Order: sequence, then C-alpha cells, then structure tokens
Amino acid sequence: MNPRIAKAVINGLLIGGAVVALFPLLWMVSVSFMRPGEASALPPPLLPAHAGWQNYEELFTRAGMGRYLFNSFAISTAITVLSLACNLMAGYAFAKLRFHGRERLFHGLLGMLVIPAQVAMLPLFLMLKYMGLVNSYAAVIVPAMATAFGIFLVRQYARSIPDELMEAARIDGAGELRIFAQIVLPLLKPIMVTLAIYTFLTAWNDFMWPLIALTGQEHYTLPIGLASLAREHAQDSELMMAGSVVTVVPVLALFLAMQRYYIEGLLLGSVKG
Repeated sequence: MNPRIAKAVINGLLIGGAVVALFPLLWMVSVSFMRPGEASALPPPLLPAHAGWQNYEELFTRAGMGRYLFNSFAISTAITVLSLACNLMAGYAFAKLRFHGRERLFHGLLGMLVIPAQVAMLPLFLMLKYMGLVNSYAAVIVPAMATAFGIFLVRQYARSIPDELMEAARIDGAGELRIFAQIVLPLLKPIMVTLAIYTFLTAWNDFMWPLIALTGQEHYTLPIGLASLAREHAQDSELMMAGSVVTVVPVLALFLAMQRYYIEGLLLGSVKG
C-alpha cells in the first residue's frame, strides 16, 4: 500500500475513533443547556433550540449541588495532600532505608494490590463505626491516607536516587528528616505530580465507599449527589446532564492540563524502577 494512503487511512481511523469517544461528552454538554423535555423528542436534537442556564440554576439553588461540589473538592484535596505525605515517606523508606522485615512487608503490600477493595469494605466500616467516624469527612479521608499502589509507585521511582547523595549528607551531619526534605523530595517531583493527579481523580470519582461511609446528605460528594438526583428527577434528562457536566468537567480539565506530567511520571517510574 502507498505510504500516503496508509497514513491517510490511519489518521482517518484515529479521527473517527476520537469522534466516537467525544460525541457522548459533547452531547451531554449540549443537552445540559436544553429546556426541560427538549431532549426527549424523537429524534433527539443535537443542539438546544434555545440554550439557557436554567438547569444549572436549578442544580445550585434547589438540588444542593453547590454543597456536593464543596464536599468533593474538600475531601479530594485532603486525601491528595495526606496521601502524598504518607506514600512519599513510606515509598522512600522501602526504597532507601534498611530495617528488619523490609522486604517481607513490601511483598505483603504488593499482595494487597491483587485483593479487591470491596473485600475490605465491611471490616473497614465496622472499624470506623467503633471509632465514631461514620458519616464524617474522616470516614472517607482516613482510609485513603496511604495506598499500596502509591507506596509501590514512589518506591520504584525512589530506587533510582543515588545512595551516594544521602551518604554524603549523613557524613555532613544531616538528619534523616532533612535528607528527605531537602534532597529526596526535589528528586521525587515528577512522581509527586503523577501521584497527586491520580489520587485526586480517584478520590473525586469514588462512589462506592463514600456511599457506604457517608449516611447524611449534608456530607454527600458529587457522585452520590448525582445518584440521589437521578432518583428524584429520573425523567428530567436535561437536569441530569447538567449534573453530569458539573461532576465531569472539573476533573477532565485538570487531567487535560496536567496529562503531560502525569504520563511523564508514569513512564519515568516504569523505566527507573
């Protein structure tokens, strides 16, 4: 086949695939600006006849979406900050510090990666219940403060840091905390960005655990709020699409803005590990 024709065919297939993937998102945004009942027409319209913000006004004035948005942002930010602190320190310890049982403990953490998270939900819920944390932000934040995947990712990347740097700092009298803060952390910046983006997106989109741990509507996150909205407004497609836009667009914009750093960190971690 002629190279130009092959290139045109490949580009055409890629563009077609992109259109197929993006069409539901674009139609979701379009429906969110339609008037109530407009999307139920047959055939469904692609663009609103009279675009308006009435669905978004309904969400924030009556459906409580503003509270859900604040809860999601607060919980996701807290989880990201605390998870970064715990995973970075633990990953560095497994990579560079020598202590009894290090390898066995790390292998145990690796084993946790193959265990479905749903298996631990019941005992975790009972533990939080005994601690009095159910139906609070802490019920969602505390279990996510450290993850096996995050520790593994940092550990693989930290192994590439030359031991000579830390030995020289120890000879100069630097303590372990100072070595970690002034030498190790700057070298971990690529994986920090990757882990921060991954953690924030995971926390923002999490549905199952917040649904179990948060029983009061005032603590609902956006995914749970959207599900409760679906029960009350099952026939209002336009309002539901507006809620979906509010849920999806912030994290989609974050990922598109930071995707270069996210992919770089994953590739560097896989190569250096």
